[in-house]
Amino acid sequence: MYIINLAIVFFIYIKTDVLPWWALSLLCLSKRVHSIFVLRLFNDCIAMTLLHAALATLLYQKWWLGLIVFSLAVSIKMNVLLYAPPLLLLMLKAMDISGTIVALGGAAMVQILLGFPFLVSYPVAYISGAFNLGRVFIHFWSVNFKFVPEPIFVSKTFAVSLLLVHLGLLAAFSHRKWCKHEGGILKVLHAVYVSTVSSFPLRQLYAYGTTSKSLKEEHIVTTMFAGNFIGIVCARSLHYQFYSWYFFSVPYLLWKTRFPTLLRIALFAIVECCWNVYPSNSYSSAILLCVHLLILWGLWIAPPEYPYVDDKTPSRKKKN
Repeated sequence: MYIINLAIVFFIYIKTDVLPWWALSLLCLSKRVHSIFVLRLFNDCIAMTLLHAALATLLYQKWWLGLIVFSLAVSIKMNVLLYAPPLLLLMLKAMDISGTIVALGGAAMVQILLGFPFLVSYPVAYISGAFNLGRVFIHFWSVNFKFVPEPIFVSKTFAVSLLLVHLGLLAAFSHRKWCKHEGGILKVLHAVYVSTVSSFPLRQLYAYGTTSKSLKEEHIVTTMFAGNFIGIVCARSLHYQFYSWYFFSVPYLLWKTRFPTLLRIALFAIVECCWNVYPSNSYSSAILLCVHLLILWGLWIAPPEYPYVDDKTPSRKKKN
């Protein structure tokens, strides 16, 4: 499983051509991830392998197929839904409304088919248990917020605050980064509305996710990885196996910032060290959060790439 996942991730990195060749070795250097995949093989590993496979499919503009694989990943582990907001945004930019509906319908069908035996027997228990978003994690195992006092950590106020920050960051990145070349998220949504009204009733559902605009591989991966990373930063609790949720995106995100190469490597090493502190403590979790915020700030100040494959695509700058 580890080798398969690593091969898919290498494929994604090579397709985007963001990192220099030597930096790809960083993907193989995590002691914690080796433990998660090889020694313990949590279901997180299977979910992330499927997620990376879905992302690789999206690089070929196969949105309907990518959504099916994405839905399979969600059926393994709910954390994959952190990728859902940026994925929906990419779909709205790449396809018309009929294609988006067909792709989402395929993903929903996967969930229905996989859950059918449980939906027939115990529908309420299955839905409430399988999609439980209000779960409270144990403070002892938290890697990212161990410095927060336990009464605050388990409080609903803390959870709601993090959710609001999460939504705010997604909105800010959508407007200022991911949709900058379209004039902002509101203009993207307005364009979707106009195209929906003009094509009503929907007469192109037969197209099964036909792409109307081709998105650059780099834009797809950047949006997906950054959207997931925002969710990681705002997660109330990250347990040790949750490192697999975003480790394979860390080198990519670091090289999307304008940080010097030595700082990128240092931040990567600090993140790895924090995840290898067992059990986590107030210092390791505070340092990890600070590094996460620094990377997020680096992504915010970095110039957004042009999203579409056309003659306006600028020449690629030399990597360092």
